[in-house]
Amino acid sequence: MQTGRTEPLVTRHDTDVRFILASQDPNGAYLASPSFSQYPYCWLRDGSFIAHAMDVVGQSASAAAFHTWVATTLAPLDDHVRSLIRTRDEEGRVDHDRMLPARFRVDGRAERDGWPDFQLDGYGQWLWSLERHVWAGGDFDERLRLAASTVADYLATFWNEPCFDAWEEGRTQHHGSTLASAAAGLRAATRLLGASYEPAATASWRFVQERCVMHGHFTKRFANPAVDASLVWLATPFDLVSDSDETFTKTLAKIERELIVDGGVHRYLADTFYGGGAWNLLTAGLAWHHARSGRQGRARELLAWIESTRASDGALPEQVPTRRTDRWFHHYWSERWGPSASPLSWSHAMVILAKVATETPDS
Repeated sequence: MQTGRTEPLVTRHDTDVRFILASQDPNGAYLASPSFSQYPYCWLRDGSFIAHAMDVVGQSASAAAFHTWVATTLAPLDDHVRSLIRTRDEEGRVDHDRMLPARFRVDGRAERDGWPDFQLDGYGQWLWSLERHVWAGGDFDERLRLAASTVADYLATFWNEPCFDAWEEGRTQHHGSTLASAAAGLRAATRLLGASYEPAATASWRFVQERCVMHGHFTKRFANPAVDASLVWLATPFDLVSDSDETFTKTLAKIERELIVDGGVHRYLADTFYGGGAWNLLTAGLAWHHARSGRQGRARELLAWIESTRASDGALPEQVPTRRTDRWFHHYWSERWGPSASPLSWSHAMVILAKVATETPDS
């Protein structure tokens, strides 16, 4: 939510705001990374967090442009969504290759190029982000209402389909943070559009509680006792659990114990992408949670590590190597795609959110 201190906030965060605005196409789409060969797209997941960060620092026009771009992009897909829902109702299943994509080109086109594109989390996160935008004073016009209805109906029907996770892995699995994103989005849809989405919101969250908990903590995916740093989202920002919830407390402790190396947060223990380095956006996400929970000192420690990873021009990368990084996989991915993406727009957005929360915990 906006704090009423727009100009000072923008001044304090102008470097990160500048990188985000530079990544935004004139039509509103946020490029994941304008200089990385594999990321000339807008993911709903990245864009939803980025738009929220822009709302928080008073850049409401930027956030509004993104949400309008999403609505414009999804409008031609409404009939397709209705067809998917009918097929599910009549046949009991849908070919996952027909599901909505996770990423789009800035002109709204989707590419079917073999990328692991069936990801549900971004659609839930967009509904969550849209609701926050409306709360912050943004318009909720008929275009946005129709797009929100399309997405909410899609999620209410397919939230329990196995799909790729936030890291585009685990195609045949149920993932804790993906299901939580669906639950958060459906709760937002309930408040924006009406109570008909509440049963699906409740069911998806109950699914997490019943199938993504082992040894007293939330898990990366069903029947897998590992934790994933994205599980922090269950509390911050989705507010599905409180900071004092016993299951979440154990999850947070396990994330801190196992996934923080050299000051930065890894995605999960078995990660091999670019050798499995520490991610700025996840380190900032953990800082955001600690700040919201009143642990400003811990949040500042994490933010200090992030600042140490900035390039001379202020750019933040997707991830950086740590002593745990696998050298072979780091070399493999670097040879294939070059250095880790930098600047990564999502990294800059999460730093904004963490810093603002460190100053104003209720934000």
